[in-house]
Amino acid sequence: MASPPPVPRASPPPIPLLTPPLAPLPIPPSYVVALADDLSGAAETARALGGPVRVSLDAGVLAGIDGAHDLVVDLDTRHLSPAEAADAVRTALRSALRSALRSAPRPGRSVASTRLLYKKVDSQLRGHLAVEAAAYAEGAEAVVIAPALPATRRTVTGGVVHVDGVPLHRTDGWRAEAVSPPRSLAEALPGIPIRTVPLAVVRSERAVLEREFRNIAASGAHPAPDAETDADLDAVAEAVLRLGTGFRLLGSAGLAAALGRARSRPAAAAPRPAPELARKQVPLLFVVGTAEPGAAAQIAHLTALGAHHVPLNPADLAAGTVRLSPTADALTVLSIDGSGGPRPGRGRALSTALAALAAAHPGRPDLVLTGGETARATLDALGTRELEPLGEIHHGAVHSRTPDGRHVVTRPGSHGGEDSLLCIALALRPHLAAAPAAT
Repeated sequence: MASPPPVPRASPPPIPLLTPPLAPLPIPPSYVVALADDLSGAAETARALGGPVRVSLDAGVLAGIDGAHDLVVDLDTRHLSPAEAADAVRTALRSALRSALRSAPRPGRSVASTRLLYKKVDSQLRGHLAVEAAAYAEGAEAVVIAPALPATRRTVTGGVVHVDGVPLHRTDGWRAEAVSPPRSLAEALPGIPIRTVPLAVVRSERAVLEREFRNIAASGAHPAPDAETDADLDAVAEAVLRLGTGFRLLGSAGLAAALGRARSRPAAAAPRPAPELARKQVPLLFVVGTAEPGAAAQIAHLTALGAHHVPLNPADLAAGTVRLSPTADALTVLSIDGSGGPRPGRGRALSTALAALAAAHPGRPDLVLTGGETARATLDALGTRELEPLGEIHHGAVHSRTPDGRHVVTRPGSHGGEDSLLCIALALRPHLAAAPAAT
């Protein structure tokens, strides 16, 4: 008797992939909308992005974004309460997304209007980072978090920010803050789940890093890649550009610079520099609002150049009793006397009072403003709502022009070496290099 035919065996089910295949490449974003929490950071980000860019002090511009340029908006949230800061980010984000929706690519429309969202944060994690990041993450497929700034030796390893190789919480970077620094990114961002991406993955093949970002996003978390070099940040920026605008970026100016390098866009038109002879006649006013201990040495280089230095007593400044005498000096420095140490909780009031003095300074001087809070308060007092970046004198020291032609340099308080202010003075007024030193 013939044996029955063999029963065909079912093919085994395919082994599921541990990671999903890469999705088709989306339309690459052409331009960036960046939200900053202070003005010096906004200017630093704008310069880092490269190409055509505007810096706005008015979040209202987000409701009608147009033009083929990046846009960086200073939300000025450092002085707000945590709830107010989160609301400011949420409102700005909503406006930016609505504007992007109105200009989204459609048949017959160019893709040049697609925009990537970027949140500028402090490389030492200061400000209302936790609540602003949580608000910024709402509605995103994922937020890629990379606050490293290798140019100033601020790196991230194992999910911990390091300054000159020392973990942030073991440095004095938060000396002017009322609380202690976080021990890790996870501690700094308790409102959102994050997952560290180690350097080995960041430095692997491009497809591996992209897949890791997608896997983390699919798990409901946000990728936080380690980064020690600009090449690490380049890999992160390139991966996010390929993943599309559902992914958002959160980082320092280091990541913004990587984003600028990764995109192929028209270069910014080189601004015509003002004739040196014309600027030579304009007074130059330095407004030093930073609490950094190196500020005194930086100012000393200016006084050696012949600058008139006016140190201001914090109590008198806060009380509004300071009265400055008219001066015809070509180079003047206003600073807050820091001999009493840091002044946690008083920074905004002192910056506002210092800004009022700067705005009232005679001769309509060009300005050098150190510290984001001081920079914003001064331009607010002058009624300035927009800056056009012209160049960068040294890292973080961004040279801009206001709509009415005044030249302004902004610089984060923690940036620059001992000769920072001197370098800025000589870049703006080269003729001072030939002047005899003060004795």
